Amino acid sequence: MRVRILAMMLVAMLAACGSSKFKSYTGPEVTQLFVSKERRKLYLLHGTEVLNSYDINLGFAPEGHKAQKGDGRTPEGFYLINRRNPNSTYHLSLGISYPNRNDVAVAKAAGVEPGGDIFIHGENTKGPNGRDWTAGCIAVQDHEIEEIYAMVRDGTPIYIAP
Repeated sequence: MRVRILAMMLVAMLAACGSSKFKSYTGPEVTQLFVSKERRKLYLLHGTEVLNSYDINLGFAPEGHKAQKGDGRTPEGFYLINRRNPNSTYHLSLGISYPNRNDVAVAKAAGVEPGGDIFIHGENTKGPNGRDWTAGCIAVQDHEIEEIYAMVRDGTPIYIAP
């Protein structure tokens, strides 16, 4: 009986190992991310070579640059990947350095808060996804954020185009 229980525990542990959300990547370095909001695409680049591309969803009001907290827009411009969250509500997430100094200055001049917590992340498990459902983030499918999370390092530049 004891051997049987140990065998079942071993099988369960091995099964869990194969389903990890943390992948490894040994290919070319991702030197930049490029987002086309119009095309709803995220591209991972090594120099000028596209390593991979992903269909994306954006903020619930995707037109234009993010101007203030709660506007539902995804920012536009140059930023950096500046943090990662392995325990994200949205599977995994990579932080984008919004707001930058200019974003803060523009919001301050308008008398509003610029907002923040902009990420590339996985799917919404707490409600409907649909098109452009985030609060301003860039969303991909869970298996895609696993790849992106493995491939992209902190400090990698990201350009978000209209």
